[in-house]
Amino acid sequence: MNPVGKPGKAGSLMAVEVALARLLEMAEASTIGERERLPLAQVEGRILADDLVSTLDLPPWPNSAMDGYALRVADWTGEPLMVSQKIFAGQAPGPLKPGTCARIFTGAPVPAGADCVEMQENAEVQADERVRFIEAMAPGQNIRPQGQETTVGELVLPAGTRLGPIEQGLAASLGCAELNVVRKVRVAVLSTGDELIEPGQPLGPGQIYNSNRVLLCSWLQRLGCEVIDAGILPDDLAATRARLGELKDVDLILSTGGVSVGEADFLGIALSEEGELTLWKLAIKPGKPLTFGHFRGVPVIGLPGNPASTLVTFALLARPYLLRRQGVKEVEPLKFQVPAGFDWPKAGNRREYLRGRLENGRAIIYKNQSSGVLRSATWADGLVEVLEDRTLIEGDDVNFIPLSEVLS
Repeated sequence: MNPVGKPGKAGSLMAVEVALARLLEMAEASTIGERERLPLAQVEGRILADDLVSTLDLPPWPNSAMDGYALRVADWTGEPLMVSQKIFAGQAPGPLKPGTCARIFTGAPVPAGADCVEMQENAEVQADERVRFIEAMAPGQNIRPQGQETTVGELVLPAGTRLGPIEQGLAASLGCAELNVVRKVRVAVLSTGDELIEPGQPLGPGQIYNSNRVLLCSWLQRLGCEVIDAGILPDDLAATRARLGELKDVDLILSTGGVSVGEADFLGIALSEEGELTLWKLAIKPGKPLTFGHFRGVPVIGLPGNPASTLVTFALLARPYLLRRQGVKEVEPLKFQVPAGFDWPKAGNRREYLRGRLENGRAIIYKNQSSGVLRSATWADGLVEVLEDRTLIEGDDVNFIPLSEVLS
């Protein structure tokens, strides 16, 4: 692996893992402490602020896993049994009369005295309405015991859990109508450069449409952030200072376009003069330049300006930072090994994230991996990770990160 350089040191490269660890360390130092209580139906995508501890046993009583007959195994001698009661889900049964069975339906409470449920497929109703059982039975058969899923006082979901439909359903099963969640992260998104104009306007000489801010604003909303669209920063120091000064009530300023030490990089000058600016050169492709700093106490992350670079660095670095700010512990995306469906004959000194997709169980890559080609990501369904100093031949294992892992 390449040597890890210090942030901003010319000619040195910082490993992706080191950059991520530093970002997460800074995120943990400024986690969002405020919380709000919301109805269960409104917490999808939010971060649980407090441990969810069970206040009941689930299920609260033994219940039947089948439609069939409840009985005490010791009462069965091979002779048919009389049905003494019928139990539907939602009913409270009486104790089972000795030497009888009870007709029972899925989810219904098992009556006291019964220790087995036999499925109806293994039972025959006789002409006198007694029930003959065909196969041998055992105590506990087809009974869901009390507390099978949770017991009183058990930790069900830890604080920091991202809440989705399954977690909402679990909370509902415990009787929760509301949950405490972390206040949304407020992120101001801006782009830099006189060459950028908004979609819908006519292009002038040397101008391009600003796609990065649209991409990031939509992505941040998927992450459950409160987004402040700060527009395009012109190449003017006074205007840059004024715009940044308006962003007082935010948790993060997220910029695209890169920040360097050049005389025309007014965002970098503003950060240096009224905060701090750290430039990192990362061993990653696309997306080598990354900025972390502060403006009047507000954290700033500067992503590179090429669209594919913005996508990769936000997915792998900024997104985990934002999740950790909200207390999420597991912030790195799932990745798994698949065979490469391509050759990679030339080793690079940076870790590469190629836009690719799976076909017939193999990872194939888009024909043009330029950092300026966003279309490659619309074709892809994941990122193919090629480690530093490595060549590949078709069939070698590579790591694959599904885009679905990072887009929400």
